[in-house]
Amino acid sequence: MPAARGRYSKRAIGAAAIASLAAIPIAGCTNSPSIGVLGAYFPDWLCCIVAGVVLTVVIYLILKRLQADHLMGPSAIVYPALVALLALAVWLIFFQH
Repeated sequence: MPAARGRYSKRAIGAAAIASLAAIPIAGCTNSPSIGVLGAYFPDWLCCIVAGVVLTVVIYLILKRLQADHLMGPSAIVYPALVALLALAVWLIFFQH
């Protein structure tokens, strides 16, 4: 039975729904935040990770100098978590749009 004039088939409605749902995540890609460093552009999250690592190294050196590094718990868990925390904090402070 052919589709009546003015009515859409279930397949066409389903295809339109899938296409609109697929377009929603793509809408977030319209503006890519980047930072110009000596003529090259880097994404802001990359700079935040570098800042998180640098700040973690500074904290480690301060704790080592104060001989309080043994209070930090298991290093394999604490320092990667500190990198993530500091990277997210830098992003929130400098790059929140």
